[in-house]
Amino acid sequence: MKAQKLITAIEELAPLNLAWERDVVGIQVGSSQQDIHRVMTTLDVRPEVVAEAIEKHVDFIFSHHPLMFHAAKNLDLEDPQNQMYADLLKNNITVYSAHTNLDAAKDGMNDWLAEALGIKNTKPLLPDKGDPNSGLGRIGELDHPISVQKYAQSIRELFNVKAVRVIANDLKRSIQKIAVIGGDGGSEYLVAQQSGADALITANLYYHTGHDVLSHDFIVIDPDHHMESIVKDQMVKQIKRWQQTKKWDLVDVFSSQVNTDPYTYI
Repeated sequence: MKAQKLITAIEELAPLNLAWERDVVGIQVGSSQQDIHRVMTTLDVRPEVVAEAIEKHVDFIFSHHPLMFHAAKNLDLEDPQNQMYADLLKNNITVYSAHTNLDAAKDGMNDWLAEALGIKNTKPLLPDKGDPNSGLGRIGELDHPISVQKYAQSIRELFNVKAVRVIANDLKRSIQKIAVIGGDGGSEYLVAQQSGADALITANLYYHTGHDVLSHDFIVIDPDHHMESIVKDQMVKQIKRWQQTKKWDLVDVFSSQVNTDPYTYI
């Protein structure tokens, strides 16, 4: 089938108007009119991910993080990033990215994270002006109160990381109303607190922001930006549902097995 069929379904789930103005979403490389047979999902598009796609004869990559955060200044192929673009073009691989629009979408990234974290009865933390059912982040409640320490430990196990960063004055404090923002959401900790959350789950919390969180006697648990890798399996499930309901003739869809987390904890 044509790539456009899949793109249309993705944009119905994550409308482009939900994306932040400066975000680079949509087709990154390739053509919507390309015939596609094998789809691979990934959080990031890195050279090792492209090598995996080529080896597995993929012709369409869905990524959460955009391929091109920064525009190329030249096409010098000695630059590994430029070589990656060339490899994609040479092997006729179309790349499509849904980023902040998928973060804000109903039944998108932040709903997946909330479900995984056991947060129920959710609503958008920062509702979209045009659609109050969409928006950045989610806020809801756990079934039962839990201590900061025990919840942080469960998050560490959930995302399979060696450690999570916890910013809290009291690790024994009981929490139940939880906000979550996938990716870099530390700047919104006051919104979460003012919305009644006991704690915020997000990533990339800055050092000085951490001090501000403590001074406001709030709690942030940071399990690493790579928590958004949940997108890989969730989008595989979504595309398979579309295959059934829309009767597509896609041959295969699967998630990348490459770990693109840039951090190594020693």
